[in-house]
Amino acid sequence: MKLPVTLLSRLMLVVVLMAGVLAPAVLAAQETDADERAISIGPTRAPSPEVVAEQRNRIAAITAEAGQLETRMRAHLENDTVLVEVRNALDGLARDLIAAGVAFRPRLAAINERLDEIGPARGADEPPEPPALTEERQNLIAEKAEINALLGEAETVSLKINRLIEEIVQIRRDLFANTLSRRYDVSMAVSPEVLKDFAAENTRLYNTLSSWLRFVFSYKLSSVLLATFYALLAAGALLIGGRRLFGDMLAVDPLKEEPSYLNRLSVAFWSTLLPSAALAVFLASTWFFYSYYSVLRRDVGEMMVTLFNVIAIVFFVYRLSSAVFSPRLPNWRLVPVHTGAARALFWLVCATALVTGIDFVASKINQVMGSPLSLTVAKSFFATILVGLLVLVIGLVRPYVDEAGRPRRWHPLFRGLLILLGGGTILAALLGYIGLARFISQQIVVTGAILATMYIGYLSASAISEVGAFGKTSFGKALDRRFHFDEATEDQLGLALSICINILVLAIGIPLILLQWGFQWGDIHAWAYNLATEVRIGSISISLIGILSGILVFFLGYFGTRGFQRWLDGKVMARGRVDMGVRNSISTAVGYAGIALAALIGISAAGIDLSNLALVAGALSLGIGFGLQNIVNNFVSGLILLAERPFKVGDWIVAGGVEGNVRKISVRATEIETFRRQTVILPNSELINAAVGNWTLRNKLGRVDIPVNVAFDNDPRHVHSVLLDIVNEQTGILKNPVPTVDFSGFAENSLNFVIRAVVPDITGTLAFTNEMRFRIMERFREEGITLPASARTVQVRTVTEEVAPVAAESEARKAPPIERAPVERPKDKPARQVPVKETRPASHVSGAEAVDSEGA
Repeated sequence: MKLPVTLLSRLMLVVVLMAGVLAPAVLAAQETDADERAISIGPTRAPSPEVVAEQRNRIAAITAEAGQLETRMRAHLENDTVLVEVRNALDGLARDLIAAGVAFRPRLAAINERLDEIGPARGADEPPEPPALTEERQNLIAEKAEINALLGEAETVSLKINRLIEEIVQIRRDLFANTLSRRYDVSMAVSPEVLKDFAAENTRLYNTLSSWLRFVFSYKLSSVLLATFYALLAAGALLIGGRRLFGDMLAVDPLKEEPSYLNRLSVAFWSTLLPSAALAVFLASTWFFYSYYSVLRRDVGEMMVTLFNVIAIVFFVYRLSSAVFSPRLPNWRLVPVHTGAARALFWLVCATALVTGIDFVASKINQVMGSPLSLTVAKSFFATILVGLLVLVIGLVRPYVDEAGRPRRWHPLFRGLLILLGGGTILAALLGYIGLARFISQQIVVTGAILATMYIGYLSASAISEVGAFGKTSFGKALDRRFHFDEATEDQLGLALSICINILVLAIGIPLILLQWGFQWGDIHAWAYNLATEVRIGSISISLIGILSGILVFFLGYFGTRGFQRWLDGKVMARGRVDMGVRNSISTAVGYAGIALAALIGISAAGIDLSNLALVAGALSLGIGFGLQNIVNNFVSGLILLAERPFKVGDWIVAGGVEGNVRKISVRATEIETFRRQTVILPNSELINAAVGNWTLRNKLGRVDIPVNVAFDNDPRHVHSVLLDIVNEQTGILKNPVPTVDFSGFAENSLNFVIRAVVPDITGTLAFTNEMRFRIMERFREEGITLPASARTVQVRTVTEEVAPVAAESEARKAPPIERAPVERPKDKPARQVPVKETRPASHVSGAEAVDSEGA
């Protein structure tokens, strides 16, 4: 049935009209939905704007603190310690500003992303956007402007902080230069007024100390006794514990006539370090507890700190010089000087340290008491001249003795250095540069003692790293009794200990020397922080902490992988009765995957960009495509050999036609030395793709086979019994498994036996096999056992052509006549020729015999 044309046209007209009416509404609804979706996306994806308020407060606090530090710096322009503290605080503020700037990055990224989603504001000819969307755009733009303003403010404060740091560095440099270059009038040091000032100063010092002592005895006596007891307890615990731990290294043994150099070094090092550390602990604890119980006044406390420091340094120098020169026991002396010179040097060094210490304490007393300048100059003038004279006398000593027994001077360079230091100190004092003279004298004593101790530590580390030295030490013997290490492990432990000693010597000695040269603990702390966090070499930034963290993460992953391998193999697959080959494959794959994952995580923890490794991998793939397959094959094979370790350096292996000891394993090839001392370079891919025999993979146990052939007319059981007696009475073989004698078969004219015995060291069986053959011949003669005639004939043919006829004739005369039936052979078939290599049947010769014969 067809619709009328008029009705169809009317329906089409209605559809068109409806489409025209509904289309704008649909489009508007779609735009509204899109705007609503855009509005709804913002709050769920953008981070919270609270970070702006938080960082605003943080930057304001940093700005205020920087102003306070600048005020403190201006008030203490001549106090080096305060300047260092201010500089370190400014460095911390600079790092905080960097952290504040970094904190804005996520919020800025979120704002920019959101603005890109919203898009720009619509034009006049476009449909209007929802008011909420317009308001959000304006808020985001305002917040972005506020963040940029805060970043600008932070940059301004950062520039101010950097300017203050540079100013502090310049002020400290000028202070140090002024201290050394300031010139005083030395005439006031010898004026009569100095004696009056000295007497008045002593009276004031006496009154100060006596008033403090009266206060202590009247009100703080119990506190002083208790503090002293605590200090003695701390020092005693350190000294007693050290003596129990290092008892053999603290005191010399006068009955020991020839102590080793390592023994002398260790005694000198520990006998100096431990008593000095105990005294330092006692003095530090005393000052701490006196301050804790409010025993000290400010002036007395400052003088006591200086006095305690000087006592510790002078005692340290005394112990060190006693250990080095050993005036009473020449056998324990570290330097090869004669006894008279050792005594003189010992007292000269101690006197130099004592004079320098007295000068240091007197200077502090003058500073605290506000002494006249003339008294301070006079005291330092005479003290530095005396130190210079002592150093000159040390340089003029003749410590050595030549072959004729005559005294000999120091090495010219060392003597010149001593004369230069002593003369320079005296000259600087005479010219009025008292600060320079005091600085030189202080470096002679303190820095010299530190360098001497560091050198002793270095010598001790070098001596411990020598082959077999660690096992002879007390610590090494204790470890050996506890863990039963072998010699190789002990040498490795000695090497590791020597590295630790060197690191410890540098870590302690260098900061102490820097402190003597005018630097402060704050400087050292800042340098150590910068060294550990970031070291820049051009555009490359290296973080020692990051590298150490990466190494630590790798080792944790490595040991975790090994533990997981053992658990998977021993607990899971063993109980599931998985085939041994499958277990080994799975365990190996897990090990490679775990180590690779640990390496990747460790590299990431170290801060190394893995994209660089991707570039290297791409370049390596390109190289492989251009014909480096063999090189890469050997390289990967070498990595597999180094990881799996199917053999190691020193193992006896058999690879194809090459047999010998492994001398070196590299990533491309393995170096094998045959028993004829021929070096064979074998590519690693051949060791991976072919069968390799290793005689010493697990241990050096091995079986030795010695073939013995006797004539037919001998009783086989008798021969078997004799051979068994011979092998059982031999030494150097294992009794389990029991040595055996096998009746291996019949030859054309002999009975064949094989002696089999297991030896503990398969690489050195020459003496055993020789002794066995000697005993076999001796017992055969005693028992009347004869050898086959053909064996003797073959032995004759092993000789060279020049001597073979003579040897054959002699052997024929010695051999008993043997009647043999003639053997008929066809005329066209020649007689069988016995090859020379059948002197010892190759089928019965073991690998050990091959080694013995080639080694012989």
